[in-house]
Amino acid sequence: MEGSENDGNVTPIAKWKTDFSRKFQYFLDRSTPHTMERWLGTLAVAMIYVLRVYYVQGFYVISYGLGIYVLNLLIGFLSPKVDPELEALDGASLPTKGSDEFKPFIRRLPEFKFWYAITKAFVVAFVLTFFSMLDVPVFWPILLCYWIFLFFLTMKRQILHMIKYKYVPFDIGKQRYTNKKSASSSGTPRN
Repeated sequence: MEGSENDGNVTPIAKWKTDFSRKFQYFLDRSTPHTMERWLGTLAVAMIYVLRVYYVQGFYVISYGLGIYVLNLLIGFLSPKVDPELEALDGASLPTKGSDEFKPFIRRLPEFKFWYAITKAFVVAFVLTFFSMLDVPVFWPILLCYWIFLFFLTMKRQILHMIKYKYVPFDIGKQRYTNKKSASSSGTPRN
């Protein structure tokens, strides 16, 4: 009966917040299987952000911070959930021979969470461009060169890690097994 007493004390703002979060979660759940559409929407949000920064000719520090955050998310997306270097210290490791047990690649940051975090980051960065106190004057080519340097250094380390432990974080080029029925098992008698 305590729940009925508390229901009378719920403020309209708390009710609106609860209703909004339920509706938002509903739309997030509905968007889960639509990978291409989600990423196209994120690309549109990113383009709006880029156009805003280009139009205002500022907020380069926010863009740099956004780039570092996206790079961090990308590393999480490309990394396995269980790091093979740490697993090797425990005695278990990824299979290196045909006789070893197969372990599927599980990402540290799943695709949906990766998409959601990037989209949220671009929206937050876009909102931050409306606060002039955050427009710190800076020579942007230095930030861009430093970010490119960090990107290549980080990606080189990640690719070497992939090669060393023989894992591929993408489905492209991997063998797929389909359930195909042969003519003899389809139920038609042979003469």
